[in-house]
Amino acid sequence: MQKLFFTLIIFCVFLFSLYSNERETLTFSDAAELAVSASAQLRYMHASQILYEGAWKWGLRAYFPRININASENDRLQQIGADSFAKNYSIGVDQLLWDGGRTSTMRRLERLELDISSARLIRSASDIAESAIAAYRNLLSSRTIYEIRNTAITVLEEQRRILNEEVLLGLALPVDLASADISLANAKLEIFSLKLDLEEMEKQFLELLGLETMPVLTERVDVNRSVSLPSAAMAAALAREQNPDLTEARFSITKKQAELKYITNSWIPTLRLNCNFGLNGPRYPLTRYNWSVGITLDFSSPWFQNRIGASTGWEPVSFGRYDRTAMLQNSFTPLPDPAASYGARHARLALELEQENYNIILERIGRLAASAVEKCAFIEQRRVLALEAAALGNERCRIEEIRLGLGHITRLRLMESLIEQTQREVNAIEAATALLEAEHQLEKLLDLPPGGLAELFGL
Repeated sequence: MQKLFFTLIIFCVFLFSLYSNERETLTFSDAAELAVSASAQLRYMHASQILYEGAWKWGLRAYFPRININASENDRLQQIGADSFAKNYSIGVDQLLWDGGRTSTMRRLERLELDISSARLIRSASDIAESAIAAYRNLLSSRTIYEIRNTAITVLEEQRRILNEEVLLGLALPVDLASADISLANAKLEIFSLKLDLEEMEKQFLELLGLETMPVLTERVDVNRSVSLPSAAMAAALAREQNPDLTEARFSITKKQAELKYITNSWIPTLRLNCNFGLNGPRYPLTRYNWSVGITLDFSSPWFQNRIGASTGWEPVSFGRYDRTAMLQNSFTPLPDPAASYGARHARLALELEQENYNIILERIGRLAASAVEKCAFIEQRRVLALEAAALGNERCRIEEIRLGLGHITRLRLMESLIEQTQREVNAIEAATALLEAEHQLEKLLDLPPGGLAELFGL
């Protein structure tokens, strides 16, 4: 029984360890999701966007009637004369009938502002995800370079040990050993500096992702990976179609057009319907009532403001008798705000400036996309050349070992060849990383997700 119990415990611990290892692995997509979820600024922007969306929905209230309820009691006790008691309760309804589309235009402006804000929120999340992927990629590159140099240190130390024995046997010069020590010290100093940089990068990476311990990074820098590129003209056309900066610029142009329309239609009169119903009397229950219906026409412009109101009502005064009322009033204000006449000109000028900026951005984005394709092609050639140089360097090191065995070169020369080969391998890693960076910059210009370039043009 005890054996079975311990067996179950060991099995559970084994499953937990497997689950922990699986949980602690991290891919590019996982890093992007963690960085987005850990960003406090992004959470604030998302919460603000939800609040603005809710406020915009409640803006529909402008189309519905406004209801006003009033209640008052005025009791007057007089030393001379009769006391008076007046109680009044009324309800009023004010309904917008027509305003020339200004309310609808204003809501469209608010909707465009919300769309722009939503696009900015998406771009902010994308930028944070991209920064996490870039940090992941740089961390992988630094780790790979560290492993290469660390392996080279082990090989150089072995060669230095052999060289020391050769000096003791008189087969090599002490100056060669001194030169080997200097080269080995420089290599150790470089790897120590690289280790410090790597630790700092890991701390920043954990802070960006909101983690406390470093997970297992499952991605690798593939130096043999090539990239499929579109033509410069195709990339420029695609960037002009769906680049995020151009999308936001189009939103801005539409918004400026709506603002201009709103200002130019401000002279159109506003027509409102007013209805009132009231109860009054000296005591409860209130037995007298009255009602009225009116229309208000409001002309507003920078040069004059005119308000015309007409209403009619009905009020019973005794049993079977009713008083009918009618009222017509007009209020005219000359030159209420002459400076506002420049608003339409300013809105038109802002629209023209926005259109010019859009044309400039359109040309710049196309040029940047074409340059990004050329940059990727150049770095691809650099990667291929770095791999060829590393392969030739391996062959050279093999030949140098043969020459050392034949006595044609010294062991110090072999160590120098090994150091040069280490740098060639590092150059290949750096070229592969630079290619990933350039590819990602092109994907960003084309508004593609990480890896979208290979999916779109890899066939």
